[in-house]
Formats: sequence, C-alpha cells, structure tokens
Amino acid sequence: MHLKIRSLVLFFVATVSLHIQAAVLPPPPQLAATAYVLMDASTGDIIAESGADGQFAPASLTKMMTSYIVEHEIAEGNIGFNDLVPISVKAWKTEGSRMFVREGTQVRLEDLLRGVIIQSGNDASVALAEYVAGSEEAFADLMNQHAERLGLKNTQFKNATGLPADGHYSSPRDLALIGRALIQDFPEQYAIYKEKYFTYNDIKQPNRNRLLWRDPTVDGIKTGHTEEAGYCLVSSAVRDDMRLISVVLGTTSDQARAQESQKLLAYGFRFFRNYPLYKAGQELNQPKVWKGLSDSVSLGLAADLSLTIPRGSEDQLAATLDLPEVIEAPLAAGEEVGHLLVTLDGEEVAREPLLALQAVPEAGFVKAIWHSIVLFFQGLFG
Repeated sequence: MHLKIRSLVLFFVATVSLHIQAAVLPPPPQLAATAYVLMDASTGDIIAESGADGQFAPASLTKMMTSYIVEHEIAEGNIGFNDLVPISVKAWKTEGSRMFVREGTQVRLEDLLRGVIIQSGNDASVALAEYVAGSEEAFADLMNQHAERLGLKNTQFKNATGLPADGHYSSPRDLALIGRALIQDFPEQYAIYKEKYFTYNDIKQPNRNRLLWRDPTVDGIKTGHTEEAGYCLVSSAVRDDMRLISVVLGTTSDQARAQESQKLLAYGFRFFRNYPLYKAGQELNQPKVWKGLSDSVSLGLAADLSLTIPRGSEDQLAATLDLPEVIEAPLAAGEEVGHLLVTLDGEEVAREPLLALQAVPEAGFVKAIWHSIVLFFQGLFG
C-alpha cells in the first residue's frame, strides 16, 4: 500500500541559460477584433486570448471541419482523391462563395477539396457533405461527433458551409484546436492550405488569406465572412521550428483581419518560445522496487514534453517527481507510478503521469516474504 508521497527535485537534461534579470513580457497587443486566440500548435498552450471560449458565428471557418472530415475519410480508406462526386441541385444552388460546379456533373473529389480550402466554395462543401454522409444534415451530425472527439467545448455545427443558421457556433479556442488537428493529423493534405490559386472551369480564384502573400512563414489556414461573423481568419505560421495558430474573429474588413492576425503572430514569435524538456521514454528516475524480480524500475513519460514559455524565463523552470514512499511489484510496463510536476516561477505549468518503462514481475516467495518483513519494521521504526 502506498502510504506516503515523496517529492524529488529533478534537474533538466537540457542546458538552461541563467539570466540575471527576469524576462520582460509586455501584454498582448490590443486587437480590433471581437475575440481572438494565439496557440502554440505543438503544446496546445494558449499564449494570448480574449473571449477564447465565447460562442460566435464562425462563417466559413466552419469549412475547416468540413475538410477535416473529408481528409479523415480519405485516411480511413472510405473515399479517395480520384472519386467522382455527383453535383446535386442543392449543391449547385447553394448561395455565397462558389467553386462554380454545375448540377448534374461529376467532379473529382480532390478538386472539390481544393474548392473548399482555397476558394471557400459553398457548392463544393455541400457536394462533399452529401458524398460522405448522404445529406448535409447527416454530415453536420458527423461534424459534431468529430467536434466532441477533438474535445471542442463550445462548438455546434448545423451545416457544412458556415452560412448563418440558428445554433451554429464555435469559439476561438475550438477553432484553433480544429486547425491544430488539421496540421497534425493530415500533414500531407495540409500543404493545400498554402496554395494561392485554384482554377476550375477556367475560373481562376485566389486564396482569400492575404497573409500567404505578405508573410512567407504563413502556410494557412482559412478565412471566413458573413454579416453576423464579420471578417475572420485562422492563420498558422512557422518560425525557428515553432508553429503558432492565430484565430481572429469579428474584424471589420479583409484588410483588418490580416493586419490583426499579423500583430498576434508577431507578438507570439517575439516574446515566446517552445522549450523542450523531456523525450518520451527518457529515464527520469530509477526508484527502488520492493518484492520484485528487479530491485528498481525506470520511470519516464509516454510522450515528449515541451512547454511554451516567455523567452528568457528558462531559469525559472523547476521540476519535481511525486512518487510513493513504497513501490511494490508487480508493475506492468506503462503503469502509472507517480507524477512529474513542472513549475514556472513557482506556478504549476505541467503535471504529467510517470510511467514504468519496463515491467517488474513479482519476486519469488522467499524474497517477497523478506521484503515484507523489512517493510514492516521500517513502518514501526521509520
């Protein structure tokens, strides 16, 4: 039985630079936007936000989930890029931005996906929704199932396009999480999001994301606009191996959404960094194991651990291991044994399970009895 908890100071394997003065961190820029979020795509940490969990009309940012589901279905082998997708009357007649597909024709799925991502085609979105799920209504249900699976807390979809509908909403945080899922789950398809033009039916249309022309580090993701939503942009950029995702909602113009997004990205890259701490499977401690064939066990993490921290604050990081006073066999590989706690300037910023990196079978009868006796007397006199 684990009766006591012991805390061990853990020294970072990575070299830490010492600074005489604490890092200077200005507040985030003032944005002319209804709400915004800036997220580190690697860690999921929020660098800056305003109204991050508010429920807003997402307009065509909805299409990020539409394309995510199509890419998911491709990855599952249920559909393919070369599939010919029939264009219904409903898809053809859908109002708003269009790819200009014609009713009664068949269009390659890959072309429709580019029509959604680059041209923000509502007609292409409906055609894909009907092809994947049978109807746009059934596809919306699928969108909500994926939203729940991705951990979205303030999102509900009613259609595949983002056209205004009662009960159709999302939040800046949730939209950043969809963008993160697109980047991490389907990196091959994500390259489409930085394409500047797409031509279909001899109609060449530009990607509406102005940042693709202004900033070579930007490679996505999606614009949106309706009267209710205002001008919106989810963008992502990579600099010095750090990827940020910016979500800006409710600006007043195409120019403004690009400008405000640039401010947010510039702030994140200038004042924050992604700091790697430990690798998955790296041995962080090797405590004693009682009643086991082995007298110790290596402990580590299931996944790489990085943190998003202000530049210059590395020396304020500290890590401790919270472990049971007594660890007894048997232990299975991957079994949780304790926790790794990381603080920044005394504030907890990460708490991760510590796992046994290998199994420790139970010892034979004689060793187990002997260890039981030792533990008994340690309990009496310890």
